[in-house]
Amino acid sequence: MTSIKTIGLLTSGGDAPGMNAAIRAVTRSAIYNGFKVKGIYRGYKGLVDDEIVDFKTQNVSNIIHHGGTILKTARCKEFKTIEGRQQAYENIKKHCIDALVVIGGDGSLSGARQFAREFDFPIVGLPGTIDNDLAGTDHTIGYDTALNTIMWCVDRIRDTASSHERLFFIEVMGRDSGFLALNGAIATGAEAAIIPEISTEQDQLAELIQRGFRKSKNSSIVLVAESPVTGGAMGLAERVRNEYPQYDVRVTILGHLQRGGTPTAQDRILASRMGAAAIDALLEGQRNVMIGDDDEKIVYVPFSKAIHNEKHIDRDLLETLRRLSI
Repeated sequence: MTSIKTIGLLTSGGDAPGMNAAIRAVTRSAIYNGFKVKGIYRGYKGLVDDEIVDFKTQNVSNIIHHGGTILKTARCKEFKTIEGRQQAYENIKKHCIDALVVIGGDGSLSGARQFAREFDFPIVGLPGTIDNDLAGTDHTIGYDTALNTIMWCVDRIRDTASSHERLFFIEVMGRDSGFLALNGAIATGAEAAIIPEISTEQDQLAELIQRGFRKSKNSSIVLVAESPVTGGAMGLAERVRNEYPQYDVRVTILGHLQRGGTPTAQDRILASRMGAAAIDALLEGQRNVMIGDDDEKIVYVPFSKAIHNEKHIDRDLLETLRRLSI
């Protein structure tokens, strides 16, 4: 779009491995196409507090292999108010920013959508979240790295689990989404995954016990999504102690281990493609869309489709896990 000369760039919400690769791609692709770039520190908080600086190609040198985000991220209560968003808009005008690229998850893109509506402002979003829970894209930035981190951790837990006759509940992230738990269970050879998508349909713990999951094994590993719908690993362990006291149960909560670490090649490539595509979208006159990955092809997904829409688990994967856990 000829009217766009300066692009603002921020990361928001939980950090995800590959965000730095996306920052690098957006910055360099924008400069390549003749735009100026403004880096906005600490997400929407930085937009409200005017933490906005010029970004050159050297600002993003040697960051592609680092986890986290060099732009930082923070919660911002002020941006949830019309007064806070008005202040953010005043700072955008002050720095002559004509469009925004926002890297984040569902909440971050929801904020982008609301801001775009209120101020008729062009924004392109990149799906940066380890949960892989945004609709309209097969993969989100950070998901592959988090999945590999889970696999690495569970492999090591299995070493000690096999030395004891115990049931291990391993809690992974995914408040509303079971992608990490389900695919992590398949990747690690776990006996089961307890996920929020089917918790309202059946008692997954009871079904697990009734299947006689122990059989000839001297230990069992179950991955649990952290969602309150599942009860989390601690809640399930308490149920086992009360309802199935014959089992010796242990809990491991992986927590923020899943967010950190060097991004995998897949996440670096995905973030680089999406970052470059964000600039292409603006050049094509697109606005208020998220960059998605559909069968290895870049697509533009309207915020209305990407946000607050359920991304369905592949039920065939559940059956695969059941078959392989005998």
